[in-house]
Amino acid sequence: MDKILLMLQLQAQLNDATNGENWTKGITKNDKVINWKRCIYMECAEMIDSFSWKHWKSINQEPDWDNLQIEVVDVWHFIMSLAIEYYSRNLKGGIEDLAINISQLDSFSTIDKKLHDFGSQDDVINKVENIMLLSLSKDELQIEEIIADFFDLVVMSGLDLETLYKLYVGKNILNQFRQDNGYKDGSYIKVWNGEEDNVVMKRVWEEDGDIKPDALYKELTKLYLALTKS
Repeated sequence: MDKILLMLQLQAQLNDATNGENWTKGITKNDKVINWKRCIYMECAEMIDSFSWKHWKSINQEPDWDNLQIEVVDVWHFIMSLAIEYYSRNLKGGIEDLAINISQLDSFSTIDKKLHDFGSQDDVINKVENIMLLSLSKDELQIEEIIADFFDLVVMSGLDLETLYKLYVGKNILNQFRQDNGYKDGSYIKVWNGEEDNVVMKRVWEEDGDIKPDALYKELTKLYLALTKS
């Protein structure tokens, strides 16, 4: 439960900094409407592009599992945000209550284990599309079902709680870095010497599994400065 709680806390802090402290009411500090469900299904659509699903193009291309894992973490940002907002708006409790409830889901036990094998392409896509259907539904939000399906997706993507946590913390720091370096006004450079910043961040984590969040931020700063000064 500790890692779930910490990820929820980090997500709330990121949303506070990015969107303002009233983001759970569905409006940013710039009066922009927030739609976490739309964020989820749009990110899910990008996730499907990790596979050669097109029957008319690149039919023998291997799945891009590294990209899929990054997209899984991106979706997790939005699912956590949606869950925090839902709990706040419906007076179901705070982040600690949400973390407890998530840790009690049957599906949580499946990710609280060591790494799993990848699922089949069709099974992964079906799971992703089910998450999309739940987020597109006009019925009452079934946040526990979305989270349960997401945990199934974590397992099928070859991740577990530990690797999800590490990638999430890495992406959280990267998102903070982006915001601090012109992401909102469009001046931020997302491709670093031919690689997306996501890939660079993931490699830094893999090269030093014990790196602390502050140190990761400093390493990203060093690499970005080398890029922008070249």
